[in-house]
Amino acid sequence: MQPLSAPIDLKFDFSSGPAKQGYTRVAPTAVYADDPGYGYEPGAQVSIGDKGNTTTSDKPFLFSAKVAEGNYNVIVTFGDSSVGTTTTLKAESGRLMDMRVEVPAGQVVERTFTTNVRTPHLPKLPNNATGREEVTMDQFDPSSSRDWDNKLTVEVVSPHAALRSIEIVSAPTAPTIFLAGDSTITDRDGGGDVSWGQMLSVFFKPGVAVANNGQSGETMKSFMNALRLDKMLSQMKKGDYFFIQFIHNDSKAAWPQTYVEAETTYKAYLKVYIAEARLRGATPVLVTAMDRGARGTGAPTHGHGGYPQAMKEVSEEEHVPFIDLYSMSDIFYQSAGADAPKILADGTHSTAYGGYEFAKCIVMGIKQNKLDLANYIVDGFKDFDPAHPDTAASLNMGELFTSSTGRGPRPAGAPGAAPGAAPGTNAPTAPRDPGLGPL
Repeated sequence: MQPLSAPIDLKFDFSSGPAKQGYTRVAPTAVYADDPGYGYEPGAQVSIGDKGNTTTSDKPFLFSAKVAEGNYNVIVTFGDSSVGTTTTLKAESGRLMDMRVEVPAGQVVERTFTTNVRTPHLPKLPNNATGREEVTMDQFDPSSSRDWDNKLTVEVVSPHAALRSIEIVSAPTAPTIFLAGDSTITDRDGGGDVSWGQMLSVFFKPGVAVANNGQSGETMKSFMNALRLDKMLSQMKKGDYFFIQFIHNDSKAAWPQTYVEAETTYKAYLKVYIAEARLRGATPVLVTAMDRGARGTGAPTHGHGGYPQAMKEVSEEEHVPFIDLYSMSDIFYQSAGADAPKILADGTHSTAYGGYEFAKCIVMGIKQNKLDLANYIVDGFKDFDPAHPDTAASLNMGELFTSSTGRGPRPAGAPGAAPGAAPGTNAPTAPRDPGLGPL
């Protein structure tokens, strides 16, 4: 990762009255602007609480600070002198960082997480070098737009928020987990589906960052053509990890420009991704995509043909860690009982419940592969068996990821979209249909 021009240490005070020494006071009316470079995102309904000691709200709200791209430790302090609070923290476009932190009345807690910030910009090219200097955004990117801006955004979700301070500190040496794939792993800011990629961070201690570059509609070919791969490679360093999950769209023969055949070109492209990661000292990890589930029942459809096996063969040939999420998802679907229809939002994309359980499968894969990354798994993590999943009711993840809009169409004409590009759709189709819309 390229070093920041200067270390960043930003401190924000959310109480009333004079700010603490070294801190910037944030008034409830402070809406984000590039100058001064901090503030609440539009829609925040906040006020001063706890006799002037906190900023409070009974609705989720977002606070942003302008930063350069890179990794950051974020230290959040919260708690009310007279009321117990329960707080969930997210970052950027819906990444779950800390969940349901309970603080008794009269106590104050400090929680730290590490997250990644990026922009579409690439390093300036040498004179006469061919190529572009910016990732090509498309009509699907607005759903994860906060992943691509020049701000670090923190979301506070609580029935009685009691925010006291936020500190943002540069963490350029933190290992980064880069994720590459399609909509089944992408960060989703709102919407009816929630991926394992945006859930993954909650299972790691501070000191490691997840950079989720997954995007709807992508294949290994289009991911390269849009310079999304180049963007990750420009930041990748020794000690990082590169998780690669491409199957859903790559297998679509109906998409002739991006289709790859399982036994030949699919394997070849995987090996290119592996080689590029290793060239930079990062550890590549291959992840098979979760199976699709039948609408209404959640039963596995066994719809990925020979692609999971082809990925496994590449992992053996290249001696790459391998996480078989495809097989684990089928066990999960068959073992969830009455919760099986609640795992997927639409037959392909996971609900918040499904995304959380799939993320647990990924964490188990990290442990089973004995990756050094396992040292960062949170101490409270209990080994997960997809044959004995959590119940949807016990997790109640839906209350943390609510939206009235659902996944829905993506807007045409977004930055980088082709003129006249049609909005993305999610029309019902048979689960095995290779022509299912962008994923």
